[in-house]
Amino acid sequence: MTDGRTPELIDSHCHLDFPEFAPELDAVVARARSAGVGRMLTICTRLSKFDQVLAVAEKFDRMFCSVGVHPHEAANEAGVALPRILELAKHPKVVGIGEAGLDYYYDKSPREKQQDVFALHIEAARQSGLPIIVHSRDADADTVKLLRDGAEKGGLKGVIHCFTATQYLADAALEMGFCISLSGIVTFKNAEALRQVARTVPLDRLLVETDAPYLAPVPMRGKRNEPSFVQHTARYVAEMMGVSADELAQRTTANFERLFDKVALDKAASTA
Repeated sequence: MTDGRTPELIDSHCHLDFPEFAPELDAVVARARSAGVGRMLTICTRLSKFDQVLAVAEKFDRMFCSVGVHPHEAANEAGVALPRILELAKHPKVVGIGEAGLDYYYDKSPREKQQDVFALHIEAARQSGLPIIVHSRDADADTVKLLRDGAEKGGLKGVIHCFTATQYLADAALEMGFCISLSGIVTFKNAEALRQVARTVPLDRLLVETDAPYLAPVPMRGKRNEPSFVQHTARYVAEMMGVSADELAQRTTANFERLFDKVALDKAASTA
């Protein structure tokens, strides 16, 4: 709770190590806290940048990070190996694997390489017990196939982040027990197809995120996105789902804590 009465929000996916935030990172985090965003998960996109991502997580309390390689970087990042990811994932601040997945819209890495690196991350998630943070764009069928291959082996959990895909991917992800995270895109005027799919997601599987510095929600569209703006997405999603803003905050926070259950260790330590 942020003030004893208002449920906190969590920005489940942002990129606070990006250079856009460097001049005023302290102020960005302070604005998030003032807006009721209690916790933030800053996401790794390249193993070669993991130290910078971790440094942000270590600088602030109630800040966490992930470890992984974005599909855009799949062909360019050296040293992407299962033992290395598993070792980095042991750090107390690392609560997820990724973001990893498939992006057939931009195709910045060959698709076969994207699939190989994604499969490696799925196995890292299984072996570490941490959730996989999935990026999927125009790649629904292959995303589902690789996730199902991992799920059949057992012990796989995760989230489809910044969901913009089809009902097929949503249904498959939910069937596997995954969460679905909505970003500011859901507030965009031209996103009615996404809203139709989003309304089918149970409240106990929803997360909200910014994907900052990208995709600022209405009414902040056009500005550099930042974690404090998740309040606008959350309010919009609450109205869309027919629940109060407080209930949406309570639900998404509970869902985050359940999925990213390693944060409970930090929470317990901070209250001891």
